[in-house]
Amino acid sequence: MTRGRLLIVDDEPDMLENVSRILGKAGYECLTAGEPRKALALMESERPDVLLTDLKMPGMDGLTLLRRAREVDSQVPVIIVTGFATIESAVEAVKEGAFDYLPKPFSADQLKLAVDRALAQRRLAVENLRLREQLRGTYGFENIIGRSPAMAQVFELVRKAARSEANILIIGESGTGKELVANAIHLSSTRATEAFVPVDCASLPEQLLESELFGHEKGAFTGAVRTKPGLIEVAHRGTLFLDEIGELPVGLQVKLLRALQERQIRRVGGTRQIDVDVRLVSATNRDLRDQVVKGQFREELYYRINVIPISLPPLQERKGDVTLLAHTFLKKYGQGREVPLRGFEPEAIQILEHYAWPGNVRELQNVIERACVLAEGETISARDLPAHLSVPPAAVGGAQIPSLAGKNLPLKEAKAQWMIQLEATYLTELLRRHDGNVSQAAKAAGIDRKTFHRLINKYGIREAGPAEAG
Repeated sequence: MTRGRLLIVDDEPDMLENVSRILGKAGYECLTAGEPRKALALMESERPDVLLTDLKMPGMDGLTLLRRAREVDSQVPVIIVTGFATIESAVEAVKEGAFDYLPKPFSADQLKLAVDRALAQRRLAVENLRLREQLRGTYGFENIIGRSPAMAQVFELVRKAARSEANILIIGESGTGKELVANAIHLSSTRATEAFVPVDCASLPEQLLESELFGHEKGAFTGAVRTKPGLIEVAHRGTLFLDEIGELPVGLQVKLLRALQERQIRRVGGTRQIDVDVRLVSATNRDLRDQVVKGQFREELYYRINVIPISLPPLQERKGDVTLLAHTFLKKYGQGREVPLRGFEPEAIQILEHYAWPGNVRELQNVIERACVLAEGETISARDLPAHLSVPPAAVGGAQIPSLAGKNLPLKEAKAQWMIQLEATYLTELLRRHDGNVSQAAKAAGIDRKTFHRLINKYGIREAGPAEAG
C-alpha cells in the first residue's frame, strides 16, 4: 500500500525523473506531467493527495496551476518548487495558498520532509471534512425524525432561521430535542465551520456559571490558579447554546444582556474588555413570559434572545411520529444481538401509540432501548415494555381505576396489576409535575430519594431533570 498519491509537474525531464525516483523509493505513488495542461487533466481524473509543481513553466506558471488545481480540489496541498527563489515570489505563493515553498537545489531529505508534511495536512483536512459530514448526519435537519404536520412546521421555521444571524429561543418540554435542533441550526448556518458551544445553565451554581461563561483571570478567586477563557470566548465566530436559560440567575442575566448589546465581555477579576462575535441560541422548558411578570427574568433580555421563537411540540401532539421514532430507535439499539430484531408486534405498537409520553422523545428512546435488551424473540412484544405504558393517563389522587375487567383475571392478580399500574402512573406524573427533579418528587411523595430511584428503575421510568433537558 502506498503512502499517498503525488502529482509532480516540471517542464525539465531530468528534474521530473529525479523527484519521482526519490519519492517513489520513499513509498509514494508518483504521477508526472511535463506541462500544466496535462497536470490539470490528471487532477481531474486521478485526484492526487499532493501537488508538487515547478514555478516557472511555459504556457502556465506554477501559481496559475495552483489556482486551477484548487478549483478541482480545494483541499489539495500544493508545494511550489523553483530555481528562481526570491522573497517576493515566496510571499506571493503563500498568499495564493501554497502549502510549502521549496527552492532549488534541495536535498532528498528536504523533499521528503516537505511531502510528508503536506500529506499530513491533507489527511487532517480529509478527516475534518469526514467529521463535519458525520456531524451533519447526526445533527442535520434531515435526521431530526418526524413526519407529522406539527414537525413539518418546525422544520420550515428552523430552515429559515438557520440562514439568519438572529438570536433564537427554542421552547419545549424536557426531552423534545431542543439541543438537537440547536445543533442543526448551527450546522446549517454560515457559522457551521466554527465552534458550537453548549452551556447548561441549570447544572452549575451561580459563581461557577459566571466563571464558565465569562472566564476568569489568574487569582480572581480561590482556586483560580491560571487564566481561563470563558465559553462565550470559545464560541467566538460560532454559536453559543444556552440550555435552560430560564435557570440563569438574575445577576448573570444582566451581564449576559450587556455582553449581547456591546458584543464585549470582561473576565471575572479582569479589567480588559474582550470583543466577542457569537450567535446565541437559547432553550427553555419554562414560560419565560410568566417569569418576566414575576420579576424572575429580565424583560430586556427576554426580547433580546427571543427574536425568532421556535416551539417544539410534545411527542403526544406529533401524530404518527411515535411509530416512526420507535423503529428508528429499534434499528439503533437492536443491533449486535444473537437474534436480530425485525420489528414490533401490533399490540406493542398500539401501546406505544396510545401512551401520553410525558418524557417525550427521550422517554421513548429509553423505553425502546430497554425493550431491545429484554426481548427474547425476533420482535418486541407488549411484555417487553414497561407496565405503566398500558395505563390510561389519569390524575393522581382520586384517579379513575384502570379497567382490567376484560382480562378475566382473579381478584388477587387483578388487584396486584392495578397497584403496579397506579404506582407507575403516580411516579411518572409526579416526576413530570416537578420537571424531572427527583429530589422534589421524592419529597412530595413522602419517601427518600434512594427509594424513589429504586421505584422508577423498577418501572423503567427515566428521570429527565433540567440538566438533561434538550
